[in-house]
Amino acid sequence: MGKPAQTRHLHYVKWLRKMHGWIGLWGAALGLLFGTTGFLLNHRKPPLRIASGEAIVSALQVPLPQVPASPKALAHQLQSQLGIPGSLTRVTREPAHAVAWGDHRVIQPEHWQLSFAAPQESTQVEYWVGNPLADVKRNQNGLFAFLLNLHRGTGLGLAWMLITDTLAGSLIFLSLTGVLLWTAQHKRRGLAALLVGGAITAALVAVCVS
Repeated sequence: MGKPAQTRHLHYVKWLRKMHGWIGLWGAALGLLFGTTGFLLNHRKPPLRIASGEAIVSALQVPLPQVPASPKALAHQLQSQLGIPGSLTRVTREPAHAVAWGDHRVIQPEHWQLSFAAPQESTQVEYWVGNPLADVKRNQNGLFAFLLNLHRGTGLGLAWMLITDTLAGSLIFLSLTGVLLWTAQHKRRGLAALLVGGAITAALVAVCVS
């Protein structure tokens, strides 16, 4: 190998190491978060259960300035009034129907149930159509529950999904740069190609099977 080629090779290895290190730092930060929360998730049940902290529950009845036309309209109204964080994750709508009351039959109004989720808290809403009040119950999570919700992505949007995707991307990048660094130093490209090809094949098979 001539001197120019050797210089290019050294620059190539230096660049690989630099990129490997910086991407590895980002992957390590996310890996620490997901590793810790994964450990807590693994110990959420007996016999090795780790307490996640009790949620703080508060409830109130909220006057509604106007009767909402739909559950989504109620959700928007309450989020504006109370500043409820997170996203609307569940809507249950029970239509009005007749019920027996002794010897009489009465019409029970339509019943709505809404759930909002955010990492730091969750909120449940019950509303009977026509009622000027809505029942709202808020559960404020402890630190452990907050971390677990981050792990699950509860109440988080597209931005968090893309951030967590960078963890997978960094692991792939670290694997590839690790193989390239190894081949640059050991010159065993055939073995490296076999390892990478085997790993890609196994990943494709796993995706197809799932």
